[in-house]
Amino acid sequence: MKQHETYIQRCIDIAKNGLGSVAPNPMVGCVIVSSEKIIGEGFTSPYGGAHAEINAINSVKDKSLLKKATLYVTLEPCSHFGKTPPCADAIIKYQIPKVIIGTIDTHSKVAGQGITKLRAAGCNVIVGVLEDACKEHHKRFFTFHNKQRPYIILKWAETADGFIAPLSKDEQKPVWITNEYSRQIVHKWRAEEQAILVGTNTVIEDNPSLTTRDWEGKHPIRIVLDKKEALSKGFNVFDDKAKTIVIKEKTVKNIYNALFKSNINSVIIEGGSKTLQLFIDSGIWDEARIFTGKSFFKEGVKAPKLKGKLIADEQILDDTLKVYVNN
Repeated sequence: MKQHETYIQRCIDIAKNGLGSVAPNPMVGCVIVSSEKIIGEGFTSPYGGAHAEINAINSVKDKSLLKKATLYVTLEPCSHFGKTPPCADAIIKYQIPKVIIGTIDTHSKVAGQGITKLRAAGCNVIVGVLEDACKEHHKRFFTFHNKQRPYIILKWAETADGFIAPLSKDEQKPVWITNEYSRQIVHKWRAEEQAILVGTNTVIEDNPSLTTRDWEGKHPIRIVLDKKEALSKGFNVFDDKAKTIVIKEKTVKNIYNALFKSNINSVIIEGGSKTLQLFIDSGIWDEARIFTGKSFFKEGVKAPKLKGKLIADEQILDDTLKVYVNN
């Protein structure tokens, strides 16, 4: 079993290469082993492209080795036709005799059917290796399909004395609380998630671009809450650098329903205190990433308050980053 865990961990590691490009598909990793040697690897291609199992099979130079190989994969191989043919069919076609799966795909279109198809074809299937780690890895995909909403990440920066913004400012742009390295990390996060969401006041006060200009990666879809239709098209969020969706809904449930209908499986909430607190008070959030800078405002807009389980606490030069998950 230890050997199985080693290869499934390798699957998880390479799967992360698809973070930010495969959604709404899951970012799956696959490793093929023969005679205790890795002969093929693959991860999910950008959305619309080949799945991890197909990329791994295609990477094997000598296809005759597949008939005595073991295929490891983070998520149950699909059994249905979508934008690509079923991965289970390809495994059967190449007569791969053994498949080790991290976790079952709970999506209603799969939900054990891939495993059933493989076993019916005579394949030896083992399920549940590093299952918890694989479920954590696929948290965006599972949240989207099981809860019918995106995986929600709250993010903000606050001063050492607990303020998220000054009471007033001279220019229509952000007032930076954190250092440039922390800000670059935020742009990396934007590239990893499907969408970013802000409220009306943030657009008016800061006129943000909400892009990944400080990091190499795709821009997220920009979600703007504008329930009173107060925003003109002259703001940066309406330029042609990225897609922007305007949502006029007022409640969190209606907001995430709108995001679900738009096929968005993960979103970073980078709005002001009111928008963030709206999600906190509703209890509908999954993760919170909170920076604390060294500056003091003495007065201003108070940072949101939440209760959650602390899972990370680190220093980024003179900034502190704490990460919480919703209990």
